[in-house]
Amino acid sequence: MRVASEKLVADFRYGDMSASDFPTLAWRKAMNDAALGRPLKLSYGDPCGSIRLRSALQGYLWRARSIRCEVGEIVVVNGSQQGLDLCARLLLDEGDGFAIEEPCYPMARSVFEMTGAIAAPVEVDAEGIRADLLADVGARLAYVTPSHQFPLGGVMSIGRRQQLLGWAKEKRAYIVEDDYDSEYRFDMNPIPPLRALGGASNVIYIGTVSKTLSPLLRIGYVVVPRELQEVFAHAKRLTDRHAPSLEQEALATLMETGAYESHVRKARRQNARRRAALLDALQTEFRDLVRVEGAEAGLHVVVWFRDMPPSMAASFIDKAAALGVGIYSISPHYFDQTLDFDQTLNFNQTLDRSCLGLVMGYASLTESQIHRGLKLLRRAYEEATGCGDVA
Repeated sequence: MRVASEKLVADFRYGDMSASDFPTLAWRKAMNDAALGRPLKLSYGDPCGSIRLRSALQGYLWRARSIRCEVGEIVVVNGSQQGLDLCARLLLDEGDGFAIEEPCYPMARSVFEMTGAIAAPVEVDAEGIRADLLADVGARLAYVTPSHQFPLGGVMSIGRRQQLLGWAKEKRAYIVEDDYDSEYRFDMNPIPPLRALGGASNVIYIGTVSKTLSPLLRIGYVVVPRELQEVFAHAKRLTDRHAPSLEQEALATLMETGAYESHVRKARRQNARRRAALLDALQTEFRDLVRVEGAEAGLHVVVWFRDMPPSMAASFIDKAAALGVGIYSISPHYFDQTLDFDQTLNFNQTLDRSCLGLVMGYASLTESQIHRGLKLLRRAYEEATGCGDVA
């Protein structure tokens, strides 16, 4: 359980966004226009989303992510979690296997397991999921986060993407590609998503505006293969009829006018500054006592504490909270959280589980909060380890 953010000097919880980044004036105008432009007859809408928004998304996905798709292949959902739930309900039966990254996004794993399907965790390295390990996995579906692996932050190489697509084609399996924060790239050139590559006819692409506008807006989208259009539309109708209509129209307005992409560019610049502040503060306060992973993209980093074993996580988190800093262990993202960690692992290995790891989000914080929070985190580290000046 998290400590209430309002009681913290700095809360490094991933997924929170800064309210000051939200385009309040543009959104208010778009919502007012949507309310004033309501039809004479109020009725249920298309379960797949308004044609206007799906057309706007079609154009945006081509411009921003090089994805070519038909409007009919886009399903507007109430956030990416509903997209995952639809995939689980429609593609998995009890006893089926599904491949998932290790470590992974726990809410994806949970929603797939709720169908009675059996998870097959597959190790990730610096290039993404180990596609070579999938040959012996009996899976009908693979869930991946190739643009920014969650939580380690690696970006899947183009070769690994082709290898993964080849596995799916051979096994006649589906790939669920979660592109949750693909708009944020810093020290790297963009790599096309799986859905944009050749031979991607069995890729289901999931996106969201939670990381660009706000998690309060429960709007996401799923791009499905043509043969799944009808079944996804029917399932969406059965679950909630359709996403909120006014919000869909407002988002369509932002996308049509260019205001959405202008906002994304501004948010990218603001979060680049926050990222730089976090990396600078980590270097200042901890130097070579920590190793940072996944800083090239996304809105979080993983910080490994070299001299602190995972068994100290609870104490470290409590001491940090007492000083006003919210921090979150990486352990819940692993399948087996009770492993006897191998103390012989080299600290420079990508998956060094002999060290305590934190998933540190920064998108909701100011640069001053980040610096102040890291100073306090250093004090918590000193108290937890019993050492003096860590610098």
